[in-house]
Amino acid sequence: MSAGNPVRSAGREPRRELALLLLLGAAGAGLVLLATRQGWAHVETAALRPLPASVTTATGQALVPAAGALALAALAGLAAVLATRRTLRRIAAVVLAALGAGIAAAVSAGISASAVIAAASAAAAGNSAGVSGSGIGSTTAGGTGGSGTAGSALSGLPSHVVFVAFPWRWIALAGALAVIASGVLLAWRAGGLPVMSSRYEPPARAAGPGPAVPAGSRRDRDTASIWESLSRGEDPTGPE
Repeated sequence: MSAGNPVRSAGREPRRELALLLLLGAAGAGLVLLATRQGWAHVETAALRPLPASVTTATGQALVPAAGALALAALAGLAAVLATRRTLRRIAAVVLAALGAGIAAAVSAGISASAVIAAASAAAAGNSAGVSGSGIGSTTAGGTGGSGTAGSALSGLPSHVVFVAFPWRWIALAGALAVIASGVLLAWRAGGLPVMSSRYEPPARAAGPGPAVPAGSRRDRDTASIWESLSRGEDPTGPE
């Protein structure tokens, strides 16, 4: 029974490490996007009898729009990390970690009752105009967190703000930490991770100065296969 090729096994390790770090960052950004599209608070608005009270939900995206925008930027940053090398890759990874820190700061900041009312009012206006908004429900069961009472809110009627950010706000924070970890680790390991093959670069850059990767070499094949596997939606760390 012969042992596996140690050279081939060693060549797979950097590929696996790069793929796992990229997947960590993508999973973190995905968690942020998922969490910000959930209801983080709602406004209970009293109505004249015999009409029932209405409940308007404000999503995390409406309350913290910067978080979703930074998460999308983080996904673009992951593509930049994959497409660059050496110093540029390290810079892209640092920017990725900074985007994660920005997401964490955004979702950790306090949200006032007036901000919830403004977001709920915009959602109610969008619904009344036939535009898909945050949604109007009829129950507030399961609400957690703090609450506050505002004066005249929706339709000039007394309203009560209830925060229900758990668990979505914590999930968004966990996603932000994953993006930060991905960026820090990619910056730290930038020099030891494989890069894209020169066949995927613009011709001018591929012909530029600097050490070239010989076509058909092991490094060229390994880095090209990472890009091809990710493009097909396959896991490049799986068994070959």
